[in-house]
Amino acid sequence: MILHDFPMSSASFRVRIVLNLKGLAYEKRSYALRAGEQRAPDYLALNPAGLVPALEVDGLHLGQSLAIIDYLDAVHPEPRMIPADPIARARAMEMALTIACDIHPINNLRVLQYLQHELGQDKQAVDGWYRHWVETGFATLETLLPDTPFAGGDAPNIVDACLVPQIYNARRFKVDLTPFPRVTAMADRAGALPAFVAAAPPPL
Repeated sequence: MILHDFPMSSASFRVRIVLNLKGLAYEKRSYALRAGEQRAPDYLALNPAGLVPALEVDGLHLGQSLAIIDYLDAVHPEPRMIPADPIARARAMEMALTIACDIHPINNLRVLQYLQHELGQDKQAVDGWYRHWVETGFATLETLLPDTPFAGGDAPNIVDACLVPQIYNARRFKVDLTPFPRVTAMADRAGALPAFVAAAPPPL
């Protein structure tokens, strides 16, 4: 199993967490995103989106972190990352997608680079854009998160795997997390677990 990866990518971080929680062995191949290595022809043949992560296993080439997590749950079901119960599943996906669809896509590297290079925005404006969308999404999560030890309940699941990388990036961009005590407490609790520590990028 090969994970095509970049250490600072929050989407890749999600998949590393899940691989670790499931105890799966894998090889990492890292790409320098700012240098554009993910747009090289050999990588585009593997993942036409030109993004990380991508998972390569048994002839399968799969992109998109949540699709990878869903695949891993199907072939290695314990511990489950996506609940089997329909209501619990829907709630978990609601929170995971708040991060993966409402926060991350409009704050990832290619969007921030477009704001800077194509639209001529300075660092202050780009950072302000980033913080606005993180704060908007975290305000939603602060309400949605359950009264349990982890976002996933008694054990971490796909929500925690999405939340911890997003908190890491929020701290990189110096987002004020004071208004989100439940979000930060749950992320810090999960982030201290060995599977999360082993998956983490370099300390801030």
